[in-house]
Order: sequence, then C-alpha cells, then structure tokens
Amino acid sequence: MLIRPETPEDSAAIASLTAAAFADMPHSDGSEPAIIERLRAAGALILSLVAEEDGQILGHVAASPTSVGHTLGWAGIGPISVAPERQGKGIGGALMHMALGRLRGQGLHGVVLVGEPAYYRRFGFAAQDGLTAPSVPPEYVLALPFGPERPSGTIRFHAAFGLPDPA
Repeated sequence: MLIRPETPEDSAAIASLTAAAFADMPHSDGSEPAIIERLRAAGALILSLVAEEDGQILGHVAASPTSVGHTLGWAGIGPISVAPERQGKGIGGALMHMALGRLRGQGLHGVVLVGEPAYYRRFGFAAQDGLTAPSVPPEYVLALPFGPERPSGTIRFHAAFGLPDPA
C-alpha cells in the first residue's frame, strides 16, 4: 500500500470512496464528499492523502486550517474514509499516522477533530476541558496538542463544513 498526496486526477475517486465509507454511518448526513470538494475549491486542504493499492484508492484523509477559541494555528482532521470492504485492516490508522507526522512538521499547535474517542485515543487524541464544537457532545470533541498548549474554547472549522459560526 502506498500513501501519497492526492492529485487532481484523484478527486472523483475520493468523492466516491468517501460517499461509500459514510453511507451507512448513523452520524453522517451524506455531506462528506461535498465538504472535501469545498475545501479543495477554497484552497483550504493543508493536507490531503490517499492510500492506494494496485492503482485503486482505498482510503483518504483531509486536514484544513482550524482555530480554537481565538487561537489560529490548529488543523482540523476530517473527513477520513476507508473503502467499506477494507475497513478494520489498518488503512485508516496508516493514513492517520502519516497525516499526524506531516502536520507536526508544519509548526501547528496541534490537531482537533470530532470523532469516536475509543478509536482516536490510540493516536493520542483526548477530550479537553473547555474544548467545544457547535452541537457536538463534548466527549466527541477531541484534540492532540503538539506542544504544551492545551486547547480551550470553541473549534471553528473551515466554512466548507457548513457548520454554524460559533461567534
């Protein structure tokens, strides 16, 4: 398996993969492929990696600029997707490890995401006191600081996510 940056030729395969990966997820509203496209169109993908095997894209992870409270310099990870028939085989973990390694090298304060704590804990993510996201239960709002600074405040994901402005 090869993990590499996305190319313009990958966009249709990423959209299809993402739609399939989120199709049966109870927390999904089906907007994930559109979020990636809007991030791409806005030039807001600070990271977009694909996992490829034999020319087929099996996984994808995106990261975009995010602020926490009034602090810039955080990245939001997501969506992250793996082909349904290949889930549970380490592809998502490999993508996450590669993404975190590359994001650490960008001088960011850290990364935040909304996700399942039991899964993301293995990468070092944890809920933080005072860290919130609009309309999300606090236990699913997770952060991985890259330094001593602990995030506090409301996460502002890129407008491409279509979330209410936490103002």
